[in-house]
Amino acid sequence: MMRDTGKHDAVVVFGAFDRHNLGDLLLPHVVAKLLACDDMIFAGLAERDLRVHGGHAVQALAQLAAERGKDRVHIVHAGGEILTCGDWEAAVMLLPWDQAQKVIARLETHNDERRAWARALTGLDALAPYMTSRELFPCASSVTYQAVGGVDVERLDPGMRAEVLSKLAQADDVSVRDIHTQNGLAAAGILARLVPDPAVMVMELFGANIRACKERSGVADLQRAFPEGYVAVQFSADFGDDGTLDVLARELDRVSNESGLGIVFFRAGAAPWHDDMACYERIAARMKVSRTQLFRSLEIWDICALIAAATAYAGSSLHGRIVALAFGLPRVNFFHPARANDTTKQSAFAATWEPACVPGSVGIEALSQAMLHALTIDRTLLRRTATHLTARYREGFAQTRAAMGSA
Repeated sequence: MMRDTGKHDAVVVFGAFDRHNLGDLLLPHVVAKLLACDDMIFAGLAERDLRVHGGHAVQALAQLAAERGKDRVHIVHAGGEILTCGDWEAAVMLLPWDQAQKVIARLETHNDERRAWARALTGLDALAPYMTSRELFPCASSVTYQAVGGVDVERLDPGMRAEVLSKLAQADDVSVRDIHTQNGLAAAGILARLVPDPAVMVMELFGANIRACKERSGVADLQRAFPEGYVAVQFSADFGDDGTLDVLARELDRVSNESGLGIVFFRAGAAPWHDDMACYERIAARMKVSRTQLFRSLEIWDICALIAAATAYAGSSLHGRIVALAFGLPRVNFFHPARANDTTKQSAFAATWEPACVPGSVGIEALSQAMLHALTIDRTLLRRTATHLTARYREGFAQTRAAMGSA
């Protein structure tokens, strides 16, 4: 029973865990485990049941506000890159792939119609819909943001930027997960604490359960198929053009040939604008090595088990990286050529929290060199980094709880 948030105050955990994405689905598990509250509500932009994938049954925020907006509740933003997630992209990602493609084709170039469609879908008139405030919950006991991200916050259009800053200014406590976001907010007058992403806790809180599902998930079969080990590899669908796949195939061939490791492709997200199994089938066909497998499960604990049992991780997903970090594994992110000059959430997180010798985010043409280097890094250092970040997260979360208890 949670003692310091008020005996009768429910906790609303709010975030983007209303569609399939590894990191977003993990975040509320961490919050729930650490708060251990008897009255906890999981809310997103739409009513969804993600329990089949290891997630939660999620209520729609607009409906929840209509029913309990005048109750004393604690609003906890669970994390994720929510400061820069606009209404259009948020709404599209709630749809199945086939519906999303039709909506995108119809509305992508019509800004006013896009906004109206997104409002109708979510029931919210908000440019940054994964952020809420006391406007919807005027009697809220507290509103907190824990380890959220927003590396592009300084590049938002003026209207959305003003909304984001206003909502943060009204909050009782704000923490962010990388120093780039922290500096961007500080320049606008918002002081935010620096706290690692909640997913750094996944091994400490759920490691035993994750390892226990190796047989059921098929991970044990992969270990038997690749006795020398394997690299868990993931990338989003925007890497799916022929030229990019050719480069990635060449780089992964080199990694496999020089390390003796297998290559296992997996999806970290199945929502629109995330990962596509067809891309993995195409790259596997391009690769010269035969040591490749496709891991098809979308259950988040299966995915965590796949990463935990790997020798290393390589991909575009930040939370793929963080799960690997939590288990003390070598890891490398790579970015799309179109983002070569940008600070990404992956590079910002690595630069904030990880030793300089650990590769952060690299271009696709540098993947093999970075991965082969990562494999040489002292595992003691990697485990020490994981231990340090779990301690830092617990310290930060304690301050969030204090803000909830004193609101």
